Amino acid sequence: MKIILKILIILSFCLSGGIVCAADMVVGGETTYVVQKGDNLQLVGARHGVFWKAIAANNNLDIKQPLTEGTIIKLNTRRIVPRVVDDGIIINIPDRTLYLFKGGNLTSFPVGLGLLAKTEISDWRTPTGKFHIVSKRKDPTWYVPESIQLENAMKGKEVEESVPPGPKNPLGKYAIETSLPGLLIHATIWPASVYRYMSHGCIRVLPEQMEQLYPMVDIKTKGEIIYEPVKLAVTDNGRVYLEVRTDVYKKHSSIREYVKKTIETRGISDKVDWQKIDKLIKNETGVAEDVTLQPTTQATIFAGKNGDMSLAQKIISFFKNRFKKLTS
Repeated sequence: MKIILKILIILSFCLSGGIVCAADMVVGGETTYVVQKGDNLQLVGARHGVFWKAIAANNNLDIKQPLTEGTIIKLNTRRIVPRVVDDGIIINIPDRTLYLFKGGNLTSFPVGLGLLAKTEISDWRTPTGKFHIVSKRKDPTWYVPESIQLENAMKGKEVEESVPPGPKNPLGKYAIETSLPGLLIHATIWPASVYRYMSHGCIRVLPEQMEQLYPMVDIKTKGEIIYEPVKLAVTDNGRVYLEVRTDVYKKHSSIREYVKKTIETRGISDKVDWQKIDKLIKNETGVAEDVTLQPTTQATIFAGKNGDMSLAQKIISFFKNRFKKLTS
């Protein structure tokens, strides 16, 4: 998935319940995709940054059946940009997306991240923290970390200290080294692992998308890996969007309380539909949804089907007319 749009570096401020905040960014939306030869649900999800099981559910597809070439499937890529910077890289772990800000443009890429749980040997979860780009390598040699060598030995697999460039190299054709120890942003020979949590901590990018990303990233580019399963946005016209994702690394005791605190901090508790929010928390769709509270009037409360007056409204109208007659 590629989303390019002009970023307006905020010169004005929005006031929300007394809180001053920069304008938020909601990107993507509902779209369609035509299934190509060789596609499967995991690859389509990896390419567009959409959970493959959600694609199956939203299109009534049997996950046990292969995709049929030419089939048109519906996708919803709408998401909230977790953080806006002038130039640099933001990677948000729960939404498995790398955001590259450069020259007033934003380009985003779905990524694969570290395994969900610790093992007996090591913690493969992708770490958070600030970094900068140290080096870039085309056709890189992979120097296998000792922890992975140990894991392979314990599993009875071949132990290699390095893997030369070629079709068996897990780094693919391109690798970008960050200042975080052992953390690379690289292509992969396992495309279906992108937009999933299957790496040893590194950031995996689809080969064809790494072809695009690699020349865009400069040495010394600053970046940060963050962990935000809940994202909130208030648009210029006052609409409130909420995006809730699974707390995959179990860093929060209660996502419900985290959502509540996020909304209260922005001072918009009275502007949101809490019933909609409860559904988002329950389903954790990972799609940014409009949760703006709709105004309620007597007409909508008492209106029947097709907009006709309900019995309750007719009774109120009757007594209003009687009152007018008595006071006239």
